[in-house]
Amino acid sequence: MASSALTKPQMRGLLAKRLRFHLVGAILVSLGVAASYKFGVAEKRKKAYADFYRNYDSLKDFEEMRKAGIFQSAK
Repeated sequence: MASSALTKPQMRGLLAKRLRFHLVGAILVSLGVAASYKFGVAEKRKKAYADFYRNYDSLKDFEEMRKAGIFQSAK
């Protein structure tokens, strides 16, 4: 008689319901990670490259490397 008191488990549509829930969660987490990477890593990296190349003199750098003996063909 105790088995009649138990409720039947939901079987129809269970997979679709759980997939909908997990898909929304996965999309939100992936968007959060993408945004944090963009603003935490990519923007800082772009700023660092821009700061480096703002005052970069390739001829001066070449002359320093040539004097240091890095290049064998240029003396």
